[in-house]
Amino acid sequence: MQEWEKIMDERFGYDNIIALATSENDRPYVRSVNAYYENGSFYIITYSLSDKMKQLEKNPTAAISGEWFTAHGIPENMGFIGKEENRSTADKLRAVFAEWIDNGHVDFSAETTIILRIKLTDGILFSNGKRFDIDFTEVFG
Repeated sequence: MQEWEKIMDERFGYDNIIALATSENDRPYVRSVNAYYENGSFYIITYSLSDKMKQLEKNPTAAISGEWFTAHGIPENMGFIGKEENRSTADKLRAVFAEWIDNGHVDFSAETTIILRIKLTDGILFSNGKRFDIDFTEVFG
């Protein structure tokens, strides 16, 4: 495992607030979201009819920013969190987001509750005075 991979896991491999940027009609939009990082992707539970999802459907590119890290990525709507093929990811997200997941904010029975995956393509990470220019596609395809 490369040094930057260890840093990413340590820094983002739990419930984090990151900035997620989208655009529509050449106008940027940024919002804070709870996210979890694993193997070159960030995972977010969201509402399928939200502005961010509408923007990502029209322009399937995203940027994220978090603790001394910025990156670009390709969004993937994994669909309803309750789908059988999402069970493993959904179980992991329920555990990671355990502190707030059952506070009434997330309706697990609604098919509009989805998992958004941002598959990272490239990024810049800073740690202890070092800069890491990362090509995620080389490592994670």
